[in-house]
Amino acid sequence: MKLRGFRVELGEIGASLARCDGVREAAVLAREDAPGEQRLVAYYVAEPGAAVEASALRRHMQAQLPEHMVPAAYVRLEHLPLTPNGKLDRRALPAPAADAYARRRYVAPQGDVETMLAELWQDLLGVERVGRHDDFFELGGHSLLAMSLMARMDELGLSADVRVLFTQPTLAGLAAEVEPMEIVL
Repeated sequence: MKLRGFRVELGEIGASLARCDGVREAAVLAREDAPGEQRLVAYYVAEPGAAVEASALRRHMQAQLPEHMVPAAYVRLEHLPLTPNGKLDRRALPAPAADAYARRRYVAPQGDVETMLAELWQDLLGVERVGRHDDFFELGGHSLLAMSLMARMDELGLSADVRVLFTQPTLAGLAAEVEPMEIVL
């Protein structure tokens, strides 16, 4: 399938996820929870007694796959839903909760710039809240959304080069690099 212009092999992503320590079963699908915005979501069943953290799974996936094939959210299930024929029932897989995208302990935005950026991220990424240490890409952001973010920032009078987002992907990091645009009359 194609996702944001890249060829994506869901089976390859699922196989990589299944090779993670502590993962017994895995499945990956592209969900369109917001119109026109597909995101990769990883579903996994952990081995009995295994403490599998989504952040560890993400790190493993980043080491194994190109960034465009790394799932945006990780959902732990007790078992993967099956059809009466014993195949994966993709329609029965739940939508990820808003916190399935967040990876860091929440610390509220500080200052006007961080607050404005947090509101933009919430709107663009479809997440409930964004903290100072949240990473744009871990919350489901990608290069096309980065360009949309820059355009929206420009509308609010905030200026930053899109490359800054790739080097400073946290809310606080980006806010520190953003400069209010001066209005020249």
